[in-house]
Amino acid sequence: MKRLTLDGLNKAYGDTDAVRDVSLDVAPGEVVCLLGPSGCGKSTTLRIASGVERQTRGRVLIDGEVVSDDAHHAPPEKRSIGLMFQDFALFPHLSVIDNVAFGLTNVPRRDRKRIALEYLERVEMAGHASKYPHELSGGEQQRVALARALAPKPRVMLMDEPFSGLDNRLRDEVRDAALSVLKEEGAGVLLVTHDPEEALRMADRIALMRGGNIEQIGAPYHIYNNPKDRAAAAFFSDLNVIHGSVRSRQTDTPFGLFLTPGLVDDADVEIIVRPQHLSIALDDGARPESSARTGVAAPGSVIRARFMGSESLIEVSMDHDNSVLRATVPGVFTPEAGKRVWLSLKRESCFLFPCAAQSKVRSPFVRDGESVF
Repeated sequence: MKRLTLDGLNKAYGDTDAVRDVSLDVAPGEVVCLLGPSGCGKSTTLRIASGVERQTRGRVLIDGEVVSDDAHHAPPEKRSIGLMFQDFALFPHLSVIDNVAFGLTNVPRRDRKRIALEYLERVEMAGHASKYPHELSGGEQQRVALARALAPKPRVMLMDEPFSGLDNRLRDEVRDAALSVLKEEGAGVLLVTHDPEEALRMADRIALMRGGNIEQIGAPYHIYNNPKDRAAAAFFSDLNVIHGSVRSRQTDTPFGLFLTPGLVDDADVEIIVRPQHLSIALDDGARPESSARTGVAAPGSVIRARFMGSESLIEVSMDHDNSVLRATVPGVFTPEAGKRVWLSLKRESCFLFPCAAQSKVRSPFVRDGESVF
């Protein structure tokens, strides 16, 4: 039995479709992440699942029971759902334990504080039970919000950017704690985020949204390593783009030949490679040996190199067309500007896509589909 099922959801505001034919399901104990840029429809989808908004068309089911369709629409309090948002939404006039106990309306009054304390213990906040929200840090408030959402034992937990208000170090700590408790509870979790790192860290499956549609859905490893197009690849990391043209079902590049059997001659293609999948070697006067794994090394000159903490980022102007490619390497590697180098790429980590019309202008380094160089 699926905890949550969204079946063919559509939502229109006037002539604008915010959500188009969205279908997915969430199993018990599974975390499914709606990932996408602002305005793609992910928060609208979550609000429809919660009952805060009603779809124009489609169905919402919880544990196989229809809670919203064309005939009827159950309000949020009738859906056995938990809600977590970015702003914590704790009652400032109630103590921590009273905040958690507040939603236990179906539990005898004498048992509410006992259950609330049990959930505070699970999120390591029992020692703060008598405090008030203003006495807590942001991370502590979010742990209390998690306990409050879980205490009524919802079948489905809906989370809208719940960790985005925390600093990076605290965010990782609270995310990991929340994920552990959510898995133990067995609720189906639908999480909305625009942060690909958060999606990769928390999700069992990622639904990548764009323009109101789910463009691709799958396990994080699959989505990251098998993107359906350049935009999907760019959402997870910076990209280098190498342009080429098909000849005899192959595309010739400075890095060697790539097989392109599905494309006709003269078709323009883009070969996509992430910076961490480019290898760089100083030019000692001899071209590095080619191999089936790395292909042919291509020459260029260093524009700049920067140490980024755990890795170094090197920008290289390529000899063949003066395009700029960026490579990241572990540790400290900061050759001077003008230094001659060879770049090689991991061929198994490259993606090859037909060239979209807007990609005809060379923009060899892209983030979220836009040049940043």
